[in-house]
Amino acid sequence: MSSLVSSPTAPVSIASERVRRLQRRRSLFSGFFAVLCVLAFAIVVVPLADILWMTLVKGGSAVSPVLFTQVTNGISGGLLNAIEGTLVLSGGAILLGAPLGVLAGIYLSEYGNGRWGNTVRFLADVLAGVPSIVLGYFVYVTLVIGMGWQFSALAGAITLAIMVMPYIARFTELAMRQNPTSLRESAYALGCKEHQVVLRVLLPAARSGVITGVLFALAFSVGETAPLIYTAGWSNYLWNGHLTQEPIGYLTYVIWNFINEPFASAHALAYAAAFLVVAMVLVINLVARAFLTSKRTV
Repeated sequence: MSSLVSSPTAPVSIASERVRRLQRRRSLFSGFFAVLCVLAFAIVVVPLADILWMTLVKGGSAVSPVLFTQVTNGISGGLLNAIEGTLVLSGGAILLGAPLGVLAGIYLSEYGNGRWGNTVRFLADVLAGVPSIVLGYFVYVTLVIGMGWQFSALAGAITLAIMVMPYIARFTELAMRQNPTSLRESAYALGCKEHQVVLRVLLPAARSGVITGVLFALAFSVGETAPLIYTAGWSNYLWNGHLTQEPIGYLTYVIWNFINEPFASAHALAYAAAFLVVAMVLVINLVARAFLTSKRTV
């Protein structure tokens, strides 16, 4: 009789034991992958924190009013010419690349569902993956040497514009695709023509995403060095307004070249330039994040 009573509990105890084993196994796997995630996070964050700390300490200590009031004199002086050149090159890249990138993004969003749109999207992705030094060499062969522009602000700005256009196009496409279908239908119901729907309704609605893409592209262009070595050259003087036939200075050249010099003054300028570049990129990214936040809250 006791065996008849205890027999139904045996399968229950076996099942509960299996559940406990499964829970222990899941706990072990969860702990293992949690440790891997922490290690991966540390591998990414620790070097970044070390770079930022070194730039803040060594670059911040080298920042002085002289940097903003004097031009570079050999391996000493200030960075006024490099700061101005960076603003000219990055600003020129955005002026040239942003309109084309936004128009390409609008096309991909509104009319890019066919084979041609997929081809343009694929080519944009390929262009975004091309090493920047390859683009610099291409512009060097075609414009600097081929058209006789020599090292110049325009050649450097065109190179950076080619680099940032794919990013602006994809940001614009994603921002435009997030517009609800009802917005298009409402505009058409009010009698708007197709170009009016795109330019006066959809594009303003996606304004935050488009501006965010432009700002990220601007931050990307500020930190470039390799393509500018082939196209912009270097100059110790302030930009004289000539688009061609005149080289121009920029901050990343100071970082790349002056850090290899065996002089304390050159190292101080290199660290100060690194500090300024990081500060510019940080400010631009904060502004871009602010636009993204404002878009989500609207």
